[in-house]
Amino acid sequence: MTTPTDRPATSADWLRRDAAAVWHPFTQHATWTDDTPTVVDRAEGPWLIDVDGRRYLDGVSSLWTTTLGHGHPDVNAAITAQLARLDHSTFLGTTHTPGIELSEALIALAPRGRGPDLTKVFYAGDGSSAVEAALKIAYQYSTQTGHPRPTFVRLDQAYHGDTLGAVAVGGHELFHRAYRPLLLDTIGVASPGSRDHAPRERAALAAAELTAAMRDHGDQVCAIIVEPMIQGAAGMLDYDADYLRLARDLADAHGALLIFDEVATGFGRTGSMWAADHAGIVPDLLTCGKGITGGYLPLSAVLAAEHVYDAFLTRPGDTAPRTFFHGHTYTANPLCCAAALANLRVMAEQDVIGQAARLGDRLGKLLEPLAALDGVTEIRRLGTMTGVEVTPRGERTGFRVCQAARDRGVWLRPLGDTIVIMPPLTLGDDETDLLVNALAEALDEVLA
Repeated sequence: MTTPTDRPATSADWLRRDAAAVWHPFTQHATWTDDTPTVVDRAEGPWLIDVDGRRYLDGVSSLWTTTLGHGHPDVNAAITAQLARLDHSTFLGTTHTPGIELSEALIALAPRGRGPDLTKVFYAGDGSSAVEAALKIAYQYSTQTGHPRPTFVRLDQAYHGDTLGAVAVGGHELFHRAYRPLLLDTIGVASPGSRDHAPRERAALAAAELTAAMRDHGDQVCAIIVEPMIQGAAGMLDYDADYLRLARDLADAHGALLIFDEVATGFGRTGSMWAADHAGIVPDLLTCGKGITGGYLPLSAVLAAEHVYDAFLTRPGDTAPRTFFHGHTYTANPLCCAAALANLRVMAEQDVIGQAARLGDRLGKLLEPLAALDGVTEIRRLGTMTGVEVTPRGERTGFRVCQAARDRGVWLRPLGDTIVIMPPLTLGDDETDLLVNALAEALDEVLA
């Protein structure tokens, strides 16, 4: 093990060691070292700094997580204070103050509208594990309310995580097709964000398909699961809020639960606290993660309606346990909860949701001229969640655009040939200008 005084001095040195020892997620290692990856050494505000001292604007919030930027003093102080008090204590059989306080804060912030109030919080470790918990809750709820229902309705092109349950309700074939033989049966319906038709037509077609699926199979469906308002990993496919209203109506009509996966969309990313707010709809279960701690520590949660929670309480005469036998070693880790509380406190004090809405509007205006560029297929945006889809120019076009942006001091990551823009919600005007100008120059270089 090296010490700070004998660490390799350059990115090239570190990348040689990386290639010998590390297996990265979502990475084809046959080309990994040829792509000269960035070796991040430290970060401050919206900036990443590599081991060679080069600075890059963090244009994707370190995979859609950092709400306030890196190294915010209030979050740092909260983690440090909590570390001095309690590093970890199991949530199985004990509780702790930051876990209780965070639950209260999340319930107070939960979406309001048509649907049940969300009144209970179940903690998990990341987005995928929150989805796993929600799926198991939904199925067990159906068995404990008198009608076991083994099926979930999912959207095509959906992405809910990489564990097997989350993959089963996903519809992103590039990521998921290799594992289909291992998965539970689901009913896939058309994505309302599909670009195969004009917006009004695709919304109508998707609504009709969801309606038909519930008509034909509703008595076997324990839950409908959607990414509300925008499908992130599919390339930022946004869609009409009426689809969520229909999903609420159909779930209610057929006795199914409605699950909103807000892991990516929550905590201001769409210009509101929740994507659900755009539709005025409340689900029975809501998963959240990523921005919950501001990107500092791994934590996620499932917000549940009271009627769902109530189905897990033992009743007189029960012969089978109703307990939800699910949890993790680090469930509700106190350091994570302290970071989340500090993040939410700063968001409230500094009106970060308002900042996010304004940042999204500014991004939209600055990006508008790029839509006319030859080779730009479409620009899709909801709040700060933005995808710039380009027409392929040879292999790995999206990747080459991101590399060209990196050469100009902006770090981006593509989804295929869609360049994702999702900066920290507090990004300033000068940094926003840099982000869009770097992207414009990168597009011109690669697409020309």
